[in-house]
Amino acid sequence: MKMTPDFTYEENLIGTVAGVDEVGRGPFAGPVIAAAVILDRDNIPEGLADSKTLSKKKRESLFDQIRNTAQVGLGEASPAEIDELNILQATFLAMQRAVENLPKKPDHLLIDGNRDPQIHSSTQLIVKGDSKSFSISAASIVAKVTRDRKMSVYAERYPHYGWERNSGYGTAEHRKGLLEHGVTPLHRRSFAPIRKMLESS
Repeated sequence: MKMTPDFTYEENLIGTVAGVDEVGRGPFAGPVIAAAVILDRDNIPEGLADSKTLSKKKRESLFDQIRNTAQVGLGEASPAEIDELNILQATFLAMQRAVENLPKKPDHLLIDGNRDPQIHSSTQLIVKGDSKSFSISAASIVAKVTRDRKMSVYAERYPHYGWERNSGYGTAEHRKGLLEHGVTPLHRRSFAPIRKMLESS
């Protein structure tokens, strides 16, 4: 059964609530991006859902609606920071930056997942939160659209890896590009497939 998010978690909290989610933990290349979103309780875009379940067209439409009606903070951690810190800690850093970049300081955070980034005194972790909480689903949409657009721009600079289609994930096209054209500065050198290529070259 497909889960539909709602505003229950937010309504159980007093004060300003921000949903936080990230995208890009698994790719071979590019940054990890996090978004923090404080929705306007009286103007919630219709159709919010886990970004992975939405078509690109629907995500883009909701992205614009969220940016026009909600308070949004974005944060990222670079491939170099991912290599230095590890992907989990880099994800926490991106989340911290996203919350810090909100126009308003939230009273509470709702965070997708089961690991606490320790960035706020009032944090609720929700497994599969992007399919349960409107605020987290909004954050998941903003993070995914932002990262997909960024990877499409990077694809113009490094055109052999199909990033405009695979967003840096390890697809056959991306792996073929790596074999034929090697590793770019945007690749995550600590990730096993990239590390093995560098060790064997």
